[in-house]
Amino acid sequence: MSDIEDLTLRMRRFTEARDWGRFHDPKSLTLALVGEVGELAELLQWLPHNVQAQAVRAEPLHSRLAEEMSDVLLYLLRLSDVVGVDLPTAARQKLSSNEVRFPVEGHKSVAPRKN
Repeated sequence: MSDIEDLTLRMRRFTEARDWGRFHDPKSLTLALVGEVGELAELLQWLPHNVQAQAVRAEPLHSRLAEEMSDVLLYLLRLSDVVGVDLPTAARQKLSSNEVRFPVEGHKSVAPRKN
């Protein structure tokens, strides 16, 4: 069993043990996920660019980032479980698509733009 499968199963069991499944519809999970991404963004929002690399590795920010990133991951795994998306497979397909869409030639050191 992969780490992703293990975490997904643990989230499912956690939810079922608390009878929270009725609250975990796709819309509610997506909004919870957005909220957690907002909390993650808030930790970095006003950090000056020139100190970010060091600040994110220093405590207490490093631990807070780990907590919020974990919340994002767990809500994303729960959402993928509820809607039946095999997240590792979907992520591999998306990465393969991006490798074709953004070949190294012509995209190296160039920020991607929306088409």
